Parts: sequence; C-alpha cells; structure tokens
Amino acid sequence: MLFEKQMQVDGDPDVYELNPNIKSYALKDVGFQLSNAGNYSLERSVDPTSPYNRNQMLRVVVAKDLSGFKMSTTNASGNRRVNIFKGAHAEGNVEQYHFILQNLIDREILQKKA
Repeated sequence: MLFEKQMQVDGDPDVYELNPNIKSYALKDVGFQLSNAGNYSLERSVDPTSPYNRNQMLRVVVAKDLSGFKMSTTNASGNRRVNIFKGAHAEGNVEQYHFILQNLIDREILQKKA
C-alpha cells in the first residue's frame, strides 16, 4: 500500500489526513518507532480491557518525509485487515480506537478531514 494524503479505516465514516503542523519529534513522543526504511510506525491495541491484548490493532505508518501515511486496523499478526466497527466487542474497540486517534489529533499528527 502506498502512502496516501487521506485515509479511512474500514467501517469508520471519518476520513483522516496528516496535520500540516506535524513534526517528527511529536511522532516519537507519542510512541512511533523508526523502521529500517526510515518511516515512523505505530501499533496500538484497540482492546479496551488491556493494551497488551493484541487481538486487533491500529497500525499507523507515516512516511519518513512526513508527506503521507497509511492507517488500518488489523488482526494481531498484521496480515489481515479487520473491521472493528462490527462484532461482539465493537463498542469497546471503537471507543479505544477513537481514544488513540484523539491523542494523535491533540498532538497535531492527524486531523479529521473537514
């Protein structure tokens, strides 16, 4: 998947884009790790009961030049996309998903597309 200017997670009606004020130090402060290719990568569990349960994950990768990003919700191994807005645990998972994204919005990393 190529880096995009705007992304929408499966099932989410909101579209997100990188904040024009994004800074590399803000990415590191939030917990993004540098990959071997130089991109910034963040993986967070959307399980509201424990951040260590890796059943479903939010993955965000920002290009090293901060020009684009990828965002998806996946299973624990990351090889299959999942829709966290459906299923028995959807309410709690979606609440945790929005909490993580709100932190990224507050830190001027992402913003909702107007």
